[in-house]
Amino acid sequence: MTQGVSPYNRSTYRYTPILAWMLQPNITISPLFGKVLFVLFDVLSGYLIYVMLMSEKTGQDRSLQCAFMWLLNPLPIVVSCRGNAESIMSFLVLLSLRLFQQNRIILGAIVYALSVHVKIYPLTYCVALYLYYSRNNKEGGQRLTLQWIREKLRPSKENTTLVGVSLFTFVILTGTCYQRYGWNFLQETYLYHIVRRDIRHNFSVYFYMLYLTAGSPYAGIIGLAAFLPQLILIVVCSLKFHKDPPMAFFLNTFIFVTFNKVCTSQYFLWYLCLLPLVLPSLTMSISKGITLIVAWLLGQGIWLMPAYYLEFEGMNTFFWIWCAGLLFFLINIAVIASILDSYVYTPWGRGIQKQE
Repeated sequence: MTQGVSPYNRSTYRYTPILAWMLQPNITISPLFGKVLFVLFDVLSGYLIYVMLMSEKTGQDRSLQCAFMWLLNPLPIVVSCRGNAESIMSFLVLLSLRLFQQNRIILGAIVYALSVHVKIYPLTYCVALYLYYSRNNKEGGQRLTLQWIREKLRPSKENTTLVGVSLFTFVILTGTCYQRYGWNFLQETYLYHIVRRDIRHNFSVYFYMLYLTAGSPYAGIIGLAAFLPQLILIVVCSLKFHKDPPMAFFLNTFIFVTFNKVCTSQYFLWYLCLLPLVLPSLTMSISKGITLIVAWLLGQGIWLMPAYYLEFEGMNTFFWIWCAGLLFFLINIAVIASILDSYVYTPWGRGIQKQE
């Protein structure tokens, strides 16, 4: 890009050109610029976590503890220091939540649209956000009946503004990039991730099936069918937890990553940045929490052993990688079940003066 050519001339570039534009100082100033920038976004994310929890009257000590769970987590530290831009996504998602917490719908919608433009996974939050700003969003539980859903889907001033501003912003950003870089932009930034088939190895429970069916005439259909469980679970969680956007965001992201047909370690950051916002709503004991963390880390360690022998020793361990992936999948299901079991609903955004 510093030479005036398209970043998509590089075959492995799968991101918005905005990212390449931001990182031009890597060439003009220092190759460390990007890493420093990503670490800065990590710190800003920790600050947003602290500010949001303080606004919910969580208490200073508890808010600091939750913020440090993100800031001192070695995974985001390593990912940012190796030059991966996931910290930008964490910041954008948290910033949009902060703006929605303040009821600054227009600014929140702009930031939310920017996050979807950068990476498409925040699109999973759209139903929860729409319902959060629906009419008659009263406290208390209601049964998920068709009449209730129809009432919730009725447009209101707030969710109409949310949808309109989000769509307008996304179209402007995406249209501008398309005008400059054409079909390559759409293909590499969005469409590639929809049809992507990583048959080498990853944490996904689908990877071995996709590996075995590579080249099959039904491979494309099988790959698209893998999105169905994600879609169903995300819609259900959005209907159930939309009154608590941090919880809805966390659940939808966790489900999206766990059930995705491609899953790598950096994807875990997508929901780990939201976990500190959820913790104050959980009644889980410390011992159980530690047990779940150890199990989650152990599941990754078990997966890494056959993956090492495949990657560095050239051994055919695809089946054992898949078995380890199944175990890790079950551990993730146990984690999310435990979180749901200990979750206690508390009104969100009520401790802040509403702004138009």
